[in-house]
Amino acid sequence: MSKTPEEKWKESIISYRKNCQNIIAISKSIRYAGVINEYGRTLTGIIQPGIKPILKPEDAKNEFFIVSNLITLRHVQSKAFGSLDHIVLQHKKATIVCVPDGNIVYYVSLNPGTTSLEGIIKKIKSVV
Repeated sequence: MSKTPEEKWKESIISYRKNCQNIIAISKSIRYAGVINEYGRTLTGIIQPGIKPILKPEDAKNEFFIVSNLITLRHVQSKAFGSLDHIVLQHKKATIVCVPDGNIVYYVSLNPGTTSLEGIIKKIKSVV
């Protein structure tokens, strides 16, 4: 018997959540790991225990919408540049790593000045 679309959706969300848990476990420098869809909607997300969020809920929605638009627009250029591997956004209060995976994006926030950023990115991509 085949699974219903609802069952497939729930399994996808559970899988994304487990991946976010595995990403959070990579380093104490990781503040947040989440998955957003192509429209910027949060599918799941986990904040590192004991960390206060930088963004308010409405600001986070806007941030995820901006990132999803950026990824979608970059996808258009993939024929010229090749597929997008990841994006790093450096801010004073956080470093953001976005790793696209099909129609979703893993959005990971790290403490500023995190050492071995490339190693952490490599580990994130191995989870995804």
